[in-house]
Amino acid sequence: MSKATVKICALLLLLCSVVSCFVACGGKEVDYVSELKLDMTSDTLKQEVTVYKPIDGDTTHFNFENSSALPEEAKADGYFKARYLAINTPESTGKIEEWGRKASAFTKATLAGAESIIVESDDGKWNPDSTGSRFMVWVWYRTSADGEYRNLNLEILQNGLAVQNNASGNRYGDICAKAYNQAREQGLYVHSGEKDPDFFYGAAIKMTLKELRLSIDDYITTNVAVEGVVTCNDGNNGVYIESYDEETERYYGVYVYYSANPAYGIPAMLTEGNLVRVVGNVTDFDPDNPQISGLIYNIRDTENEFQMKKLGEGYEAAYVEYTADEYVNGKDTFTVGDEDKEFKVSELILGTTVSMKNLYVESVYTSPKSGAMTLHCKVDGVAVEVRTNVLYDAQNNLITAEYFEGKTFDVKGVADIYEGSYQIAVHSLDYFTFH
Repeated sequence: MSKATVKICALLLLLCSVVSCFVACGGKEVDYVSELKLDMTSDTLKQEVTVYKPIDGDTTHFNFENSSALPEEAKADGYFKARYLAINTPESTGKIEEWGRKASAFTKATLAGAESIIVESDDGKWNPDSTGSRFMVWVWYRTSADGEYRNLNLEILQNGLAVQNNASGNRYGDICAKAYNQAREQGLYVHSGEKDPDFFYGAAIKMTLKELRLSIDDYITTNVAVEGVVTCNDGNNGVYIESYDEETERYYGVYVYYSANPAYGIPAMLTEGNLVRVVGNVTDFDPDNPQISGLIYNIRDTENEFQMKKLGEGYEAAYVEYTADEYVNGKDTFTVGDEDKEFKVSELILGTTVSMKNLYVESVYTSPKSGAMTLHCKVDGVAVEVRTNVLYDAQNNLITAEYFEGKTFDVKGVADIYEGSYQIAVHSLDYFTFH
C-alpha cells in the first residue's frame, strides 16, 4: 500500500471519528422534521385549530376553526382533546418526572409561536385513545404564512423530549423511529443520563399545590415542597395554605400540621398572610383529606432549597365566592398523566378559602365530645354543611346551637371534608355575617 493510500485511509477514519463524535456529542446529523412534509391531499382528516388549553408535552386541548367538524364525542366539551401520536413525554401533571416540565414548556412555547396549527388523523377518521375522550393525532404547525408546516410529534422525538409510543404501524412511524434513535445516540434530554435542572432531586419533590391536589393520593409518605399563602390557623397546631393557578383560574390548597412541639421558628413562619415554602411528608391521617406534616426545617440552614422558608408577607386569603350548587354539585375534568379524571369542585378546592351567601340554618348538631357544631343549611334548595370550632362571643360566652337555629347568614371559611362530607370549616364567629 502506498503512502498516499495510507494517508487517504487515515483521513477517512478521522472523518468517520469526527462524524461519530458529532452525533455522540449532541449534534444533529439529520433534521427529520424538515424532511417530513404535510400532504393536504391525503385521505386523512385535517382541521386547522387554535390552542384552547395546553396540558403537557404530549397533550393539548384545541378549538376547531370549523367547530361543526368536531367529532361527536367532543361536542359536549366544545373543544378537541388531542393526544399526540407515536410519542410519550415524561409526566408534568400530577406526578412529576424528570424532563417533564421541559417537554411541556417546549410544546407550549412552540404552539404559542405558531401562525397556524393543523391536527391530522392517522387515517380517515378521528381515533380516540384508550380513555375514549382524547383523540390520537399528528400536530403540525408553521411560524409564518409562507413557511412550511413542521410535525410537532416528530420534533419532540428528535429533540429527545419523549420516547416512542406505539410508533410502528403509524403513518409516520418509520421516520419517528429514525428521529428517536438519533436523539438517543446524541444523548439528548431523556436519553442523557444527566440530571434535569427543573426536577427536585433532594429531600422532597418540588411541585405546585395544583399538582399535589390532582394526585395527592400518589404522594402518601412522600416528602414534598410546595409554596402557598398561609390563610388560616385552625387552632389545633395546623394551618391552611393556598395558591392561585393562572391556567385553570382556580385556587388549590392543603392543610399543614406543625404539631404541638414544632421546631423553633416554624409557628412564626406559618403566620397568616405569609407566603411560605412548606417542606414535609404527605400523610393520610385523614384518608379523605391527606395533609402535610413532619415539617423539615433547620434554622441553621435556611437557604437550603429542601428546607421550609418564609418567602414574603402581607398576603390575603382569597375567599372565593361559590354558589351552593357549584360547591356541592360542580365538577371539572383534568388530564392527569395519561387519563382524563373528573373531580368534584368541592374536592379540588379542599384547603382553600371560600365564601357563600344566604345560608339558612335548618338544624344544628353539637358534638358531645368536642362541643364543635355542624350547621345543616339550605341555599336555594341545596344542602350545605358548615362546621365550626367551639365558638365564643366577644364577652367570652359559649355559642350554642340556639344562636344559629333558624337564622340566615353569609359565611367565610375553608373548604374541608369531615367523615366523608364536604363542608365549610369556620374557626371564628367573626366570619359569620347574619341577615
